[in-house]
Parts: sequence; C-alpha cells; structure tokens
Amino acid sequence: MSRQADLELALRLGDIADSVTSRRFQARDLWIQEKPDRTPVTDADTAVEKAVREALRSDRPDDAFAGEETGGSVTAGRTWMVDPIDGTKNFLRGVPVWATLIALLEDGRPTVGVISAPALHSRWWAAAGRGAWLRRGPVDSAPLPLRVSGNTRLADAYLSTTSTRTWDVFHSREAYLRLAEACWEDRAFGDFLQHCMVAEGTLDIAAEPVVNPWDITAVQILVEEAGGVCTDLLGASPQGGTGALSANPRLHQLALKALSAPPHAPAPDGRVGNPQRGGPSC
Repeated sequence: MSRQADLELALRLGDIADSVTSRRFQARDLWIQEKPDRTPVTDADTAVEKAVREALRSDRPDDAFAGEETGGSVTAGRTWMVDPIDGTKNFLRGVPVWATLIALLEDGRPTVGVISAPALHSRWWAAAGRGAWLRRGPVDSAPLPLRVSGNTRLADAYLSTTSTRTWDVFHSREAYLRLAEACWEDRAFGDFLQHCMVAEGTLDIAAEPVVNPWDITAVQILVEEAGGVCTDLLGASPQGGTGALSANPRLHQLALKALSAPPHAPAPDGRVGNPQRGGPSC
C-alpha cells in the first residue's frame, strides 16, 4: 500500500470515530465502567474501537490491530493502533478535550498518525515524509502545516504535563519540578493535546511520566514530522511505557538533562530556577 493510501484510510477512520464520539459526548445515558487499573471506559470507547476494527478488517485484512479496549499487539510488519478516546475522564465529565488516536506502525515504527478531536473542531495528522498538518474549524478548511517552536532556552520554554501526581508514582516529582523551575512557565494541558501543541509550536515541551503505546504512537509521528523529537524520559522509544517527552531537538536535549540531573543542580542552560516565576500569573 502507498503511504498516501494509508493516510487517506486513517483519515476516514477518524471520520468513523468522530461519528460515534460526537453522538455520545454529553449523552445522559452514557455507560461508564471502571477497569482493573481504575481508569474509566465508556460505551463510546468500545463502540469506536469496534467500528474502526471492523473497517480495517474490510480495508486492510492482512494488517494487525492493537486497541486499548479490545487488545492486540504490535507485530512485525504492519499494525494499526487505536486509542478510541484519549481523555476519557474529560469525555465523561463533559469537558471537550478528548480525541481518537489512530496510528499505523510498520516494523514497530509509526508511519501514519491521526488525532481527531471533534469537540475542539480540530484534527491533526502526519505521515512519514509528508509533514504534519492541522485542520481547525469546518471540515472544508484548508489544512495548516505544523512546525515545532524555534526556542532554544529552557528559560524561555513553555512546559506542560498531564498530572503532577503521576510523577510521584512513575518517575520523580522532584525531577519534574526541577524541569518546571528551569522553564518560563508550566501548565497541565495534558494527554494528546500537549504533544499536538508542541507540534504546532504553541508549546515548547510536553513531559509525562507514564504512557501506554496507544497514548503516544499517533502523536509521536506528528511531533517528528513537525521537526521535533518524541521519546521516553530516557531518550528511547516512547512506546516502552517509561513516559514521554516531546520538544524541538535542542529543548528535548536540555529537558532530558534536567530530568536526570541531581537535586539542586543548575539548569542545563546555566540557571537555577526562573526569575520570572512567582510573579503574576494568568
């Protein structure tokens, strides 16, 4: 299959997912269950994954499938990976920040990624060698090419994570706070959105201490095609479950150093803390 054909299929799968999630978002009869890891799953999650799996069975019967809710694993060759709703807690609370993540891996490397967030009227996509793109607004809006920011100093960097509490469990809250203190400002945009914002260049660094492969694969190719770097917190593949770090190449290098530095060490660009922090915030 050609890369363009795979991308067009992934975009159609995004349309299928949107038709399900848009109907079920803020539905009064939304069915919610708690999984063994205490994360929620809704009837929309399972319906999206079923619909996407069935479409792929028809269009790409020889490809493997791996989904958050119905399982499967990455194999040698081609595997489609789906997170039916990234941001399920937002979805079930009526917060519009959630998306379906669809990726194609070939021999373990993502080559196509689609992130569709219909409640935000936004869709991001990328394919290896074809750049990263964003369509925001009506479906007939012209897509915009994406590029990571050109910022090269942590002192000027805008940082985001998902939840500071998870740093205690999966990595080190002290390490995250060290990085945050070295940066200009930090927020918790969370989940897929922060990595998409890195690809857009509106955010400089996205860091989170734990991800599953379906959480990160689609945004990994998006960030890379936008000129950035997306790895785990040690600089290896983010699909290993040891966190995710997205940034432009220079800030990625500096952020890795900050996250691994001993306590009270100067920031990698020569400062301790940030003189701008502690002032008025908005």
